[in-house]
Amino acid sequence: MEALLTEGGTIIAAFWMTVRLTAVSALGSLVLGTLLTAMRVSPLGALRAAATAYVTVARNTPLTLVLLFTGLGVGANLGLELSDDIATNNFWLAVIGLTAYTSAFVCEALRSGLNTVPVGQAEAARALGLGFARTLVLITLPQAFRAVVAPLGGILIALTKNTTIALVVGVAEASVRMRELIETYGDQVIEIFLGFAAGFVLLCLPMGLAFGRLSRRLAVAR
Repeated sequence: MEALLTEGGTIIAAFWMTVRLTAVSALGSLVLGTLLTAMRVSPLGALRAAATAYVTVARNTPLTLVLLFTGLGVGANLGLELSDDIATNNFWLAVIGLTAYTSAFVCEALRSGLNTVPVGQAEAARALGLGFARTLVLITLPQAFRAVVAPLGGILIALTKNTTIALVVGVAEASVRMRELIETYGDQVIEIFLGFAAGFVLLCLPMGLAFGRLSRRLAVAR
C-alpha cells in the first residue's frame, strides 16, 4: 500500500496514458472498421477480396507482432516520424498498431450487424434509385450499429486491456508503471498487483455497464 500511496501521481499519469491510447485507438478503429465493412459488402470483387484478406490476416496475427511491426518496421526501419518528441512518436505508433488490429474486429461485428437488417430494405432502397453507398450510409449501417452496440462495447473493453502491450513500442502506460513499481518495491508485489487490477476494473466495468444499457435501449424488436 505504501508504494501505491507514494507513487500515486505516477500511477494516475500511467492510467491517463491508458485512457488516451484507448480513446484515440477506438476512434480510429471505428472509422477504419466501418470502411472495411463497406468494402466487404461492396459489389466490387476487388474491394471485397482486399478487405477479406486484411481482416483475416489482422485477426489471426498476435497483437504483439502488430505493435512490433509498427514500432520497429514502420518506425525504425521505414523512419516514420509523427513527432519530434520520442514519447509522442511512440504514442502514435502504438495507436496505429492498435487501430490496425482492432479495426478488423470492429469490421466483423458490423458485418454481423448488417446480416440482421432485412434484405427487403436494401432492395426497396435500390428500387427508389439509391445507389450502394447511399443505401449503406442511410439505410443499413445505422441499423447495423444499433444491433451490435454490445459487441462493440466488448471490443472497446478488450482494446482497453490490449493497451498493456503498447510497452513493446515504448509507451509508458499502466503495465509499464506496474512493472517499475514491482522492481522498486519488491516486498509489496501483491498490493501493487491488486491496486493496478482494481484500476483496470474501474476503467472497464463502467464501459460494460454503459454499453449493456445502451444496447437494451437501442434494441429493435424483429
